[in-house]
Amino acid sequence: MKKFALIGAAGYIAVRHLKAIKETSNILISALDKNDSVGILDSYFPNADFFTEYERFDRHVDKLSRTDKKIDYISICTPNYLHDSHIRFGLKRNADVICEKPLVLNPWNVDALQEVENETGQKINNILQLRLHPSIIALKEKIANAPKDKIYDVDLTYITSRGHWYFASWKGDMMKAGGVATNIGVHFYDMLSWIFGDVEKNIVHILEPKRASGFLQLKNARVRWYLSVDFEAVPDEIKAKGQRTFRSITVEGEEIEFSGGFTDLHTKSYQKILEGKGYGLQEAKKSIEIVYNIRNASPIGLKGDYHPFANKEIEYHPFYKRNTLR
Repeated sequence: MKKFALIGAAGYIAVRHLKAIKETSNILISALDKNDSVGILDSYFPNADFFTEYERFDRHVDKLSRTDKKIDYISICTPNYLHDSHIRFGLKRNADVICEKPLVLNPWNVDALQEVENETGQKINNILQLRLHPSIIALKEKIANAPKDKIYDVDLTYITSRGHWYFASWKGDMMKAGGVATNIGVHFYDMLSWIFGDVEKNIVHILEPKRASGFLQLKNARVRWYLSVDFEAVPDEIKAKGQRTFRSITVEGEEIEFSGGFTDLHTKSYQKILEGKGYGLQEAKKSIEIVYNIRNASPIGLKGDYHPFANKEIEYHPFYKRNTLR
């Protein structure tokens, strides 16, 4: 049984990590979050020690390192811009790290973390759960068995509605979250480059607080992509079902069915990590380079081969105009 600590216990994604730790028959020893709305711990590890101050958590983990309760893994579910610091903390406490996506915000952060990983001898693991989805695995196998020179036409559409709270939180802060493409899209770019190969061209058509759209030329695919947190972008037939999220990937006009099968992907990720088969720094770097280039691009507007959803005009409340990307 491995012993875990969790940083970011009050975040919405933390419950997936708690579930994964529990379902892999391991134990959470301690948790940290500046917010104390962590009653979810009672459903999984009620005896875990909890801290709201980093310094006390640091002291606690240090004390444990001298006992039979030494932490084996530190799971990180904190805001994107804090990942780098918290990963370093875990490595220097002689623990392996499991970190949510995006691993870090900038490509050079990966290189720096590689040095710390080498110095400490510990391992950094990134949650890249789409690589474990049955439909995505089947697609990768299909592409791998096709002619090597075939270029596929791919459309990626992901709309996950968010209310006004989103832009009042760290997620709406470009410096802390990296913008829409980074915050909600990084695992899709990872999946696409994992299946279709390296990026040859990265064009951005739209880069706004609520949405982003562009074109990726990969080794074996032409990808039109559209990402949004705007409810109005959700197709009417999806709204009619009372749903606020729309997720679609088409390859050569054929829909890839992956609407389900997400509930246990974190547990599968943990199983792989505990087997020594987790996705490390180099696996994560490609998608980090993609989103870094997207958010630093100059959008060209609706020119060339753009996603059809990019045509839709959206209204911006004055609040959003104070939270622009530039």
